[in-house]
Amino acid sequence: MRRAVEITNLNHQYSDGTVSLENVSLAIDEGEMIAVIGQNGAGKTTLFLHLNGSIRSFDDNVFIFGQNIGTMSIEERICHVGVVFQDPDDQLFMPTVYDDVAFGPTNMGLPEDEVERRVKEALSTVGLSGFEDRVPHHMSYGQKKRAALAAVLSMEPRILVFDEPTANLDPKSRAVFIRLINDLNKNKGITTIVAMHDVNAVPDVADRVVILNRTIVADGTPVEVFSDISLLEDNNLDVPEIYKMFCILGCYGCTYEVPPLTIPEAALTLDRMIDTNGGTVRLGRSENTKEEMTDLFRRFCR
Repeated sequence: MRRAVEITNLNHQYSDGTVSLENVSLAIDEGEMIAVIGQNGAGKTTLFLHLNGSIRSFDDNVFIFGQNIGTMSIEERICHVGVVFQDPDDQLFMPTVYDDVAFGPTNMGLPEDEVERRVKEALSTVGLSGFEDRVPHHMSYGQKKRAALAAVLSMEPRILVFDEPTANLDPKSRAVFIRLINDLNKNKGITTIVAMHDVNAVPDVADRVVILNRTIVADGTPVEVFSDISLLEDNNLDVPEIYKMFCILGCYGCTYEVPPLTIPEAALTLDRMIDTNGGTVRLGRSENTKEEMTDLFRRFCR
């Protein structure tokens, strides 16, 4: 497996002396799908700005596909790493959707027919074919998010970085965007790195979760990370609601190997529980139920 990102002992502080990153080391293989989670001020955005070269480490310790990002030209950087910011209005500034999506390829000096091909393909990928002449700021928020993604995709990056991709989206738009992220990774092979506070969506967009609190404090599968309640508490993080629900069921006698983190996992867990219990799921109180529930509320409702 080829290494897509290699960061070693990355440090950064702002001009006012605020330390944002401290000895961050992170390796990401090509095709991986990871989520970086952490409280506000944990350094997620600063880390991402190092990945696309907007902030440069003078220690030359950020490598993209084996190349020092500090030695890359702007064109090389944006062809390797595309960043989709939380607010699409930070990326959409042209009169029409076509102009926004064509902006990057045009400024690379690509031929007109190649620009048109990239715009058409990017808009098709995000489900906005036929929106070429629309005014971006007249579209819905979800449509603008997809247009901003198309503008990044037109540069054909090998790595996509999403900053809070589900923020401010209604449930339908949120589901659409999550499917897009998965499709880009699973079907197009794009390495995806996602930062989000929406812990309920993390298991849907990541096979690996990294907790950042100026430095890397945890790195593992979603189950490994979300099962460590003390770790989450120490970093002001929460667990998915599905996980909480199954912990409650456990207090009432339901048995399972690992609490599920997503709706599909929950369905499979229930099926297995039914199969091992003669076709039913039985709930009941024991002498420990009240104590266990009190402990759960203490941990999950702080």
